Amino acid sequence: MEKTQRFYYKGNPLKQLRAFCTVARTGKMTEAADELFLSQSAVSLQIKALETSLDVVLFERRGPHTQLTPEGRKLLDMARPLVESIDSLPTRFAKEISGSTESGEVVIAAGESTIIYILPRLVSRFRERYPGIHVQMRNVTGRDGLAMIRDDAVDFAIGSMLDVPSDIGYTPMYTFDPALIMPEGHELADREELTLEDIAPYGLILPPRRLTTWRMVDRVFQQHRVPFNVVLEVGGWEVIKRYVEAGFGLSIVTSICLREEDRLVARNMSHYFPRRSYGVVTRRGRHLPMPARAFLSSIQDVPISDSPWHTGESTR
Repeated sequence: MEKTQRFYYKGNPLKQLRAFCTVARTGKMTEAADELFLSQSAVSLQIKALETSLDVVLFERRGPHTQLTPEGRKLLDMARPLVESIDSLPTRFAKEISGSTESGEVVIAAGESTIIYILPRLVSRFRERYPGIHVQMRNVTGRDGLAMIRDDAVDFAIGSMLDVPSDIGYTPMYTFDPALIMPEGHELADREELTLEDIAPYGLILPPRRLTTWRMVDRVFQQHRVPFNVVLEVGGWEVIKRYVEAGFGLSIVTSICLREEDRLVARNMSHYFPRRSYGVVTRRGRHLPMPARAFLSSIQDVPISDSPWHTGESTR
């Protein structure tokens, strides 16, 4: 079998096709050479190599101009989209990896309290600036939230952390005071200053013990060697407030959840319990996509709550 002759100038078919398309567009070897930053002879060799490999004549001379042959016109229809696509690849790739603020999505993990009390204003500010980006929220807390961060199932989380694992980054955004809440008319309601010993005889309603609040309350009572009793574990500040209103017990909550319409009496307990920060939780070393970076940028200095009981001051 006769072997097909193969002749590539510098062995680069893409360069040959780019030279061919440029000559076809400009109509002159000299102009194509200037545009490609090559000598005219180099462009001629590229065209010759392409003609040899395809066994066709692509151009014919018409005075100072070159004109495509029928075979040349057919090849141009096929080659031009390919060359344009390859030449635009770096720009398209850079845009793809950096993302766009005109579309895309940001996926946020958060607990119920964060979704109810913090995220509405943050998402509202973000949507005003980036209406084309879709926001998804995952209602998870504790270990489940950390697992989603580590698996990159979410871009980041917004919530509160006491103990930060070494592979997790936490940037506090806002701080809130701890508060003891009791129903109106409770026998402690008239006292402005309360101690742990005052609270201990009454049962506490707390979130499940796997969550930060339960661990924080337990730690403080143990440090002061004051025994306490948990009468009910239930998730969600709104649920806890309703059970306190109904007289099932007292609770230690974060002041972010308190509203004027609550039928509760609240006392600041920051002399015992640490102020609670809420912030951004990420996997260390992760490069966040553009929509996620845009979200974090847009929420700088957004006020969280109008509640008169607490300031919700920024930690930044």
